[in-house]
Amino acid sequence: MIKLDHARALFERLLETITVFLIISLAVVVVLGVIYRWSGASLSWYDEIASVQLAWLTYYGASLAGLKRAHIGVPGLIAVVPPLFRVPLVLLAEAVVIGFFLILAWYGYIVLVVLEGDTLISLPWISTQVTQSVIPISAVLFIIAELLNMPQIIREASARVEMMRHE
Repeated sequence: MIKLDHARALFERLLETITVFLIISLAVVVVLGVIYRWSGASLSWYDEIASVQLAWLTYYGASLAGLKRAHIGVPGLIAVVPPLFRVPLVLLAEAVVIGFFLILAWYGYIVLVVLEGDTLISLPWISTQVTQSVIPISAVLFIIAELLNMPQIIREASARVEMMRHE
């Protein structure tokens, strides 16, 4: 269990680093865009790159939020389920989430294949495959986050069962 906790902490640090880097780089690009536009020499690429960075921030940030279990949940629903069915219900919910992200990763990969040879409009040396790679990558990162959280999720569902038995 200690190794899993260590792996989770390292993974969290990785996602935090990526997310902070994306926030800072997005802020730099937007500030540069404003400065250049104000000076009358607009950057042709700034809005396209800022859009890509915002999408990346959204996807990587969602993976980090998934690891921290900060997405919307319905613990009240689990609490009203009979104790015998809580752990199976939680496992089913996790299977649905992981299944969704497996599908997203697969179709994200298909999108990359379709985009082969396409480039950004303002920066033709950047492939759209690079910009859209965030879809399958973040889907896999979200799956990893869910798997790293699984022991805690099961413990919490089991603890609710134990609490109900003692009441």
